[in-house]
Amino acid sequence: MEHTQHDLSHLFAQLGRPNGAAEIASFIAAHRPLPGGTELHDAAFWSSSQALFLCEAIGDDADWAQVAERLNGELHAEK
Repeated sequence: MEHTQHDLSHLFAQLGRPNGAAEIASFIAAHRPLPGGTELHDAAFWSSSQALFLCEAIGDDADWAQVAERLNGELHAEK
């Protein structure tokens, strides 16, 4: 099985969010740090469909897993 490499821009587009570098940086800055015990998909700012996509992406080790984990790290990092 071939895995496609996605980046944050692709992930944000998939989530229906603005996906320019400045918009992504602004989103991350506005929403971090997530509390330590909060799973990425449980963050309050996702719609139910976005949360499901992120949960499945990470849980199924899908093509999106690596970039979703990167976003998780970015959102859990201190400002």
